[in-house]
Amino acid sequence: MKRSFNHLFAKCSLYKSGSNSYWKSLCCVVPEIIIGSPYHHYHQSPFSITRIRFPLPFTSLLVANSYYSQTSIALEQSAFDTDEYDIKSSRGLDDNVNDDVGKLYGAIIDNSCAHDDMEKALDIVGVNLTTDLVLKILQRLSYEEKTAFRFFTWAGHQDNYTHETQAFNSMIETLSSTKYKIKQFRIVCDMLDYMKRHNKKAVPVDVLLTILRQYTEKYLTHLHKFAKKKRIRIKTQPEINAFNLLLDALCKCSLVEDAQSMFQRVKKKIKPDANTYNILFFGWCRVRNPKLGMKILEEMLQFGHAPDNFIYNTAIDTFCKAGMVTEAAELFEFMRTKGSTLSSPTAKTYTIMIVALIQSDRFEEAFELLGHMINSGSLPDVTTYNEMIEGMCLAGKIEGAYKFLEEMGNKGYPTDIVTYNCFLKVLCNNQKSDEALRLYKNMIEMDCMPSVQSYNMLISMFFKMGDPEGAFETWHEMDKMRCRPDVDTYCVMIEGLFGCNKVEDACMLLDEIVNINLKLPYRNFDAFLMHLSVSGNFRAIEKLSEHMRKFYNPSMGRRFALNQKRKSLSLRGK
Repeated sequence: MKRSFNHLFAKCSLYKSGSNSYWKSLCCVVPEIIIGSPYHHYHQSPFSITRIRFPLPFTSLLVANSYYSQTSIALEQSAFDTDEYDIKSSRGLDDNVNDDVGKLYGAIIDNSCAHDDMEKALDIVGVNLTTDLVLKILQRLSYEEKTAFRFFTWAGHQDNYTHETQAFNSMIETLSSTKYKIKQFRIVCDMLDYMKRHNKKAVPVDVLLTILRQYTEKYLTHLHKFAKKKRIRIKTQPEINAFNLLLDALCKCSLVEDAQSMFQRVKKKIKPDANTYNILFFGWCRVRNPKLGMKILEEMLQFGHAPDNFIYNTAIDTFCKAGMVTEAAELFEFMRTKGSTLSSPTAKTYTIMIVALIQSDRFEEAFELLGHMINSGSLPDVTTYNEMIEGMCLAGKIEGAYKFLEEMGNKGYPTDIVTYNCFLKVLCNNQKSDEALRLYKNMIEMDCMPSVQSYNMLISMFFKMGDPEGAFETWHEMDKMRCRPDVDTYCVMIEGLFGCNKVEDACMLLDEIVNINLKLPYRNFDAFLMHLSVSGNFRAIEKLSEHMRKFYNPSMGRRFALNQKRKSLSLRGK
């Protein structure tokens, strides 16, 4: 009887009558089992009672599996007193394991970005790994397969710990739980399966080549079929495509050092192609180590593989994000003067460099580079201006953005409404109302009349800031400047008025929409009906529905409702 209840007491809260315990407050009130001793001749007292209240998870387990069919169980009181020390020690061990799991999991979450040194953070924690501990961490990371595999690799490199079969099985299950994951990590799973079966920490080169060859023969046959059909001779080794998939999987898990080490071991057996170097280069850029990335780029050029402008753009962007603007400028100059036709700078390349120079207070070089950009034929477009101004505003260089607009005019590149709207959009999104109004006045002074999009952004900003008066002033300013509002203007105003509980003003604008016979987007129409139903204005609902029946049919309404229901039930994006 003692042994049958030892496991029970390790999971539940046990206290005697009249005692106050912290665990008592954590346990649920029902069900409770009254345990007593009917053996009167063993005790002086006629009946000795001990009360047990089960925590919720354990209670549900008892009910679900019907381990006990009665609410009262008779036991000797001495059964509980004898094993009290064992219960406390077992509970203490569980608490220690949970503490270690919390420490490791916290270090993983705090350093889960690709450029974070998760391995160093885990070393600092200083926890002795066990199989049970690793399994609990992998269970928590079951939906974060890349982070889980990164932790699994770190754990495998630790001293005094070796992955057991359960850990391998858990990791393989995480990497192959969906079709997308198994497609990306199939080769990794084959390697883990070999390590599990042969009790090894690494896969020998010959075995790796065999795994790559088997994968190619089973899953990459379409290339050979196409070459055979078109009578094209493939000069590269078939295994290189599978090897590239393996390197790509490791780099996406931020295991770039392991990918680089594997590349050094295998490159004498399999000749790398341009894609191999691209994957490694992107991997080093991903972890923000541009120096090692440049070594890969130099080796790539040495073996006759010409990088395209996308490779250079990635390198320059990585240099700039790492604060190495001078190195980025040198690479850009090499790209512009010594690069091939395929690697010539594009508008995206110029934009990256100009934004980086402006953020580093190197305005003269930025405007000089802008002149090179226009003279080379890479004319700035809306995206270019938006990224330039947004980069300056996010860096807190508002005055620099104004100086940029002024210098553009002095250099003979006058700013138009598109440029101003790009600037205004950044200011409105960041709710900088004073700077936005200052820019609005600057537009008028420069004889650049604001467009309806300019007013829409200002109205939306004021409503987000909880300033309906500012939105009304902007609305009247539109009428003063003879700028006719469009359907987006009405939608922004009405939605904002409903949000500020100004239902009467919103209904007035809805009446105006009906009078001018304006077609509302169905999403906004549905939202307005919801607001009107909350306020109980059924006459306005009937009037707006009758108006919208001219543009939409009932089947479209049902289709829209079904789509909204699917989105609300989906977990994607939550």
